Amino acid sequence: MQQKDQFGSQNNVHPISNPCFRLEAQTSERTSQQKLSAAPLFISAPGTMATSKELVLVTGGSGFVGIHCILRCLAANYQVRTTIRSLGRKDSVLHTLQAAGASDPASVSFVEADLTKDDGWAEAVRDCTYVLHVASPFPAAAPKHEDELIVPAREGTLRVLRAARDAGAKRVVVTSSFAAIGGGHRHRDPTQAFTEHDWTQVDGPGVGAYDKSKTLAERAAWDFIEREGGGLEMAVVNPVAILGPVLGSDTSTSIEIIIRLLSGAVPGCPHLEFGIVDVRDVADLHLLAMTHPKAKGERFLCMAPPAMTVKDIAVTLRQRLGPKARKVPTNTIPNFVIKLLGYFNPGIALVVPQLGERRPGSNEKARTLLGWTPRSNADAVIATAESLFELGIVKV
Repeated sequence: MQQKDQFGSQNNVHPISNPCFRLEAQTSERTSQQKLSAAPLFISAPGTMATSKELVLVTGGSGFVGIHCILRCLAANYQVRTTIRSLGRKDSVLHTLQAAGASDPASVSFVEADLTKDDGWAEAVRDCTYVLHVASPFPAAAPKHEDELIVPAREGTLRVLRAARDAGAKRVVVTSSFAAIGGGHRHRDPTQAFTEHDWTQVDGPGVGAYDKSKTLAERAAWDFIEREGGGLEMAVVNPVAILGPVLGSDTSTSIEIIIRLLSGAVPGCPHLEFGIVDVRDVADLHLLAMTHPKAKGERFLCMAPPAMTVKDIAVTLRQRLGPKARKVPTNTIPNFVIKLLGYFNPGIALVVPQLGERRPGSNEKARTLLGWTPRSNADAVIATAESLFELGIVKV
């Protein structure tokens, strides 16, 4: 699993996919020597191609979303700089980009920078026209105190925004989350779709540290732009659970759901429902939010409706993959079993408040305002699975 240290650049951004699937059945150990699948062909949306070699900073370049954003920027003829917490990961990132068919991966430059420290950020944003702030701390389990997650998420975002403003960048796109939109709403009609007008109620029921961290970090970002941003523009992308082609051994907690289903590492499907979006479409929306004039000052819910239950995902895998999905369970695990396991497993405890919840969302704003056209959620599920087979992360 990717970047599971407390303040890593994990940039999967939807907590509902946190590992309720760690039901003590272990997947087989993954091989360290894994071939990389070829990246899908990127087709540039109108208005996203660079007219000159403008420089884009992508924070968290070793992460699942970050590396797809780098690929998308390179395909659109941008120069790319990326931050990683340790330059020791540079060769791994370059190898992944090259194996994924990136155009001119050697042109990508690297800066060592940490969201919890000031060092490196001035260098990272120097001469950049745009910043895609993708990096964010993501918990493997609930922290002992919520501030362990909230403070670095909020302060890290502000650190990037200050550096971008001081460097004269044009626009920053902040990767927030559906966790900043759909949590803590009391007595809400479960059929009413969430939109960009909604904000997570941080004092509401079932709102954990991760949801609070994404909500408070995004609110702090908007406050900064209003009060101290100067000429800096900002747009925000709020993805749901992110699936899609895996490019290397570093994955994400959302991908772990598919791994565990395909491996037969879980006895059944928890009663969880969540939105899904393909990582390639997340990268596309970041570029649209970065360049489209109408994206300035807006947030965009990033999903491919309708939401899917874990059982929906399992059935999709069975129907479309045939024998390769023979280990996938399609029975449902009762809620009381998950709640009981939550007492012993902090990862499972994170999703207990979401059991049986329905939180539909709408992507109408991104589609109508920016012309964004995401793949179907089922296609995202299958693309994930096929890449896992190709890489050998899951054995057929």
